[in-house]
Amino acid sequence: MPRALMIQGTGSNVGKSLLVAGLCRAARRRGLSVAPFKPQNMSNNAAVTADGGEIGRAQALQAMAAGLPLQTDMNPVLLKPETDIGAQVIVQGRRVTTSMARDYQAMKGQLLARVLESFQRLKAAHDLVLVEGAGSPAEVNLRAGDIANMGFARAADVPVILAGDIDRGGVIAQIVGTQAVIDPADAAMVAGFLINRFRGDISLFDDGYDYIEKTTDWPGYGVCPYFADAWKLPAEDAVDLSSPRRDSGLHVVCLTLSRIANFDDLDPLAQEPGVRLTMLGPGRAVPGDADLVILPGTKSTRGDLAFLRAQGWDVDLAAHIRRGGRVLGICGGYQMLERRIADPHGIEGSAGTDPGLGLLDVSTVMTPEKRLTEVTAIHAPTAAPFHGYEILSARPMAQTAPGRLPMSTARPKARSAPRDESRAATCTACFATMGSAPPIWQNLA
Repeated sequence: MPRALMIQGTGSNVGKSLLVAGLCRAARRRGLSVAPFKPQNMSNNAAVTADGGEIGRAQALQAMAAGLPLQTDMNPVLLKPETDIGAQVIVQGRRVTTSMARDYQAMKGQLLARVLESFQRLKAAHDLVLVEGAGSPAEVNLRAGDIANMGFARAADVPVILAGDIDRGGVIAQIVGTQAVIDPADAAMVAGFLINRFRGDISLFDDGYDYIEKTTDWPGYGVCPYFADAWKLPAEDAVDLSSPRRDSGLHVVCLTLSRIANFDDLDPLAQEPGVRLTMLGPGRAVPGDADLVILPGTKSTRGDLAFLRAQGWDVDLAAHIRRGGRVLGICGGYQMLERRIADPHGIEGSAGTDPGLGLLDVSTVMTPEKRLTEVTAIHAPTAAPFHGYEILSARPMAQTAPGRLPMSTARPKARSAPRDESRAATCTACFATMGSAPPIWQNLA
């Protein structure tokens, strides 16, 4: 048996992450020591490792399925988009730079050695390493210097299974077309294909399955049924945000910011029977019946504050509070609620200072140092302990102004243990926190 296997896809969002997670759990149940690996990930959904690094949330889910603690080697290169053309570059858990997309293409060759270093450590420590590709190998314009798909597969000599998504239609063209456009040496790395997300009578696809096998000369490894509960697990991209619609219950509205981060923090709300969660997209007004509006985390606080104002959500929030509604800010959303956000070093773009929404009497200064830490806290009303994490590149500065409520811990929602670092705050109708609780899927362990 090969010591590693790579799942690549015919495109983004074909189910690669969940396939690898499922295979990790299946291998673990068969008594194998298995580890997940993704050479390069692009996502603003990150998880904190025990050693103070960060990896993509999808790899965190896969690690939980494999029964392993989170390790930075599982995702050695993580790109966290800050603008349409730039991203923060995380290498083996640590931020190394912020790069424009064109400049990053030149960096990839230098990063391959770090990627292979992490892969070899995992391979030496486990019976099997299951590797997830990124996007599609058919993106031939990105093939030069590639470290995410075939560039990695060939450098590490890892066989590839190509997954196609039949639910979106055109799966025959997806797979046959991929073989047609990739380099023959890349195509030789493909050991076979599989069909993902099939609904209905599988026998109806027999002729299509046979056609793919005959046309590509790749063996088929089966058809995976559509998994209706996949929405309960963390999505890697904001485009995947979805949850069952409910017509009643406590109405929680989350503003879908352009650089929304760690949005699966909201998964427990989506699964709570008495809660109606609305992910509010751009151009839509905050509903008048909202009980709670959430400003979520973001990878670009000042940029998304401008985005929020462009949607008119600042006006909507003021009206929401006047109606007696509540507002919750998480991480970057917390910073937006403040009086002022200063970025003197240009951490998230151009250096400068922007006025916040002024709902909390505290200001933030962005800092070059990035804090990644696990936090243990206590839910104040019930004294129930829980653990979470902080990913923070800023320093909050409390202020008190005449006629304004200061940042208060008189009625905290949570308090950290053993020292108060949760930075929870209450201010009339607003409350906020820099910490996040672990996603609900961690119960898989």
